[in-house]
Amino acid sequence: MTPLTMPLKTPAELAADHGWTKVLAFGAHPDDLDFGAAATVAGLTRAGVEVTYVVMTDGDAGGFETENQHTMTERRHREQREAAAHLGVQDVEYWGERDGYLEPSHAVMANVVEAMRRHRPDAVFTMSPERDWDRLQRSHPDHLAAGEAVVRASYPAVENPFAYPELAARGLEAFHLKWLVVYGHPAARSNLAVDVTGFEQDKLAALRFHASQHPDVAAMEAFVLDGMEQLHRDWLAAAGPPAAGAVGSSRPAETVSVPDHPASTSTAVTADGRRRFVETFQLVSVNDPSTISGF
Repeated sequence: MTPLTMPLKTPAELAADHGWTKVLAFGAHPDDLDFGAAATVAGLTRAGVEVTYVVMTDGDAGGFETENQHTMTERRHREQREAAAHLGVQDVEYWGERDGYLEPSHAVMANVVEAMRRHRPDAVFTMSPERDWDRLQRSHPDHLAAGEAVVRASYPAVENPFAYPELAARGLEAFHLKWLVVYGHPAARSNLAVDVTGFEQDKLAALRFHASQHPDVAAMEAFVLDGMEQLHRDWLAAAGPPAAGAVGSSRPAETVSVPDHPASTSTAVTADGRRRFVETFQLVSVNDPSTISGF
């Protein structure tokens, strides 16, 4: 399937299709996961999936106010805890790496492997290790480093019993991760579109908790909503018109023109007039029944 032409799934459908009951989600900074995946996370937790956040740096170099590093670190930890709690994420782990200095070192990779083996998730959400030349802000060096560390840890280290042997000595045995769900990726890599209609306000609410990062909240909210709506229009354009008599729970019943919408001359809505929103990811199968791997 070409990107965005695969079936549009709700978070609950996605979890049911792949058997996800536990998700481990990595971000470089407080707010990264909420920008990249908050609506999907809200849908997953609502469907009963256990989601844990891991935030690698303190985010101490972010913000627009004059604060000392210690004060900003405390504030950003609190903001992330509150945002996560709103989404149904009860467990947030902070690693305390310095903002702007994150590298995919063996020390960081060992921490990733430790977290994966301790939680043993069905899927891992991670930032992309690929630079996005179309929107460079996605590719903060810490984002790339976080993504690289998680991808390297996903294969082979987490499943190699001889990698980081001190972990096995602590009882953290190797296991085979099934899925990586990559966010903050170049658009050309998108192969998973998630229908997050109904969870878009949860995403905005989560982002509002990160008040230290938003000098213009209204502009941020408009940017996020318009972006998710545009992703739905992109999916519609790629999918083409539905076949006669086709039935699909995630396919909009009809589309209508909304000329006065500020972001576009046309907007896809449901028959009851609701706007539709999508988050996209790069879904990577690490291990499936056909996988043959060595170290």
